[in-house]
Amino acid sequence: MTYFDECFEKLIGHEGGYVNNPRDPGGETKFGISKRAYPSLDIKGLTLAEAKAIYKRDYWNRAHCDELPHGVAFDVFDGAVNSGPGQAIRWLQRAAGVADDGIVGPLTLAAAKRMDPEALQARYNGQRLDFMTRLSTWETFGRGWARRIAVNLQRVGT
Repeated sequence: MTYFDECFEKLIGHEGGYVNNPRDPGGETKFGISKRAYPSLDIKGLTLAEAKAIYKRDYWNRAHCDELPHGVAFDVFDGAVNSGPGQAIRWLQRAAGVADDGIVGPLTLAAAKRMDPEALQARYNGQRLDFMTRLSTWETFGRGWARRIAVNLQRVGT
């Protein structure tokens, strides 16, 4: 089992099956894959294997998670799925103290690798939670987001 496979198993525990909540800006969603992000995809018919392939290609790979310290990689992957890869990368960059352009390059990777992974995870999740509390949808979805981040923080160092 690869580290991506392990992270996917943890991540899918945060995501549910098919939902179509009218208050969710993502619209129709299954396994965390939304109609808003993938308008041409049959969300209701999406299989778990298809979702996993999308996550690997569009979230894990885009955020260069294979090149990050393990715990940090999971948090960035989870953040990318929850809020988009560009935003997740910006949280990583702010936490690592580099310019936040939303693109993982050599400076971001070097800064992330220089830091203590647990400290980076804590700072990353702090950036993430601070951002989310400012969203207009916090009143509706904030409790779930906060619980998701709390679970991630409880895993730091494990």
